[in-house]
Amino acid sequence: MTGRGIDHVLPHPGHPELHQPNGLKADDYVRKAEAINGPIPAPQDYSAIWGDALTEWEKRRSDVKIVNLETAVTTSDDYWPKKNFHFRMHPDNTPCLKAAGFDCCVVANNHVLDWGYRGLAETLDTLRQAGIPTVGAGIDDRTAAEPAVLELGGGRRVLIFAWAHHSSFTPKPWAAAPDRGGVNLLNDYTPPTVATIKNQVEAVKREKDIVVASIHWGRNWEYAVGYRQRQFAHRLIDEVGVHVVHGHSTHHPITMEVYRNRPILYGCGDFINDYEGVAAYRQHRPDLGIMCFLRLQVPGGRLLNLTLVPMQCRGFRLRRATRAAAQWLCDTLNRGGIPVPLKVKLKRWSRLRRTRFNCRWELQQDNTVRIVPRGPSLWPASRWNESR
Repeated sequence: MTGRGIDHVLPHPGHPELHQPNGLKADDYVRKAEAINGPIPAPQDYSAIWGDALTEWEKRRSDVKIVNLETAVTTSDDYWPKKNFHFRMHPDNTPCLKAAGFDCCVVANNHVLDWGYRGLAETLDTLRQAGIPTVGAGIDDRTAAEPAVLELGGGRRVLIFAWAHHSSFTPKPWAAAPDRGGVNLLNDYTPPTVATIKNQVEAVKREKDIVVASIHWGRNWEYAVGYRQRQFAHRLIDEVGVHVVHGHSTHHPITMEVYRNRPILYGCGDFINDYEGVAAYRQHRPDLGIMCFLRLQVPGGRLLNLTLVPMQCRGFRLRRATRAAAQWLCDTLNRGGIPVPLKVKLKRWSRLRRTRFNCRWELQQDNTVRIVPRGPSLWPASRWNESR
């Protein structure tokens, strides 16, 4: 979330007006953060906000680096009426994304059209000129649904498909249409929708491809994973052949699982944001973010390793999380592994509280968090009767 307050400490801050009900402007978020953790020098170098993340990226040298860019990149003032929060980053600050080395920006989310269709067009054009592929929004429904294709060499590719679901407060009028730009909206979790996605994937998928389904879904500041949401993720793996489900929307990490040797990241949380001085959300620790490092077997996409590197935002700069913060995050992920049906009678709640996904999290000596299976078998298929 490099818009709003983050944008305002970069070399080319945009206009601070945000048209929010609380009356706050972009520079107010900077002052709130400074009141908590001291002065934030500005302007920051484009790479400075990434802090210790740069060291981790250099050390691990990932083949592909994917991020959900939850902001418009525009100077447009055509803010979307009756929407509470509007994010934007000035186009001249796009080098901060280049400095991070992102290979693809997912833009299927509830902020890419905050500044209207002109803002969307400028966002897509700016990222294209910067050489950063986007996925999940476009100038019409065809381009919005097209995957990003990242070539790895040796016939290996990563295909990234992206959607925004209305549960993430993505307005339904934002859906791309044949004559209108917008986001690739996921209307529901039904079998016909899964069948449509299957046709889209099979039209481009090759033998050595890794398929990523990146989905902006779920309400903010909640930890529960709904039954239909979980069932949809499983169907993407079972019926579509997806190798990684990359979920986002909640501003804090939520539970993850491994299903049939494939990872489902229900909510990766914010990697960086400007909530540092916002007291209303402090119990959720939005200052804590994670770097998710996946190691997959090619071909086949079997998960070999999933490691989280907890990060902490201080002064709008990412730093390796402390031992105590990493432990808090690990404990939160373990407590959050409770699949919750849409409707739960109180007499059944005690049984549901004992239900867990087929994995747990362990804090390592280097303050990273590693996923490990529960039980003797490696990543067994889920038993649906346990969560019904």
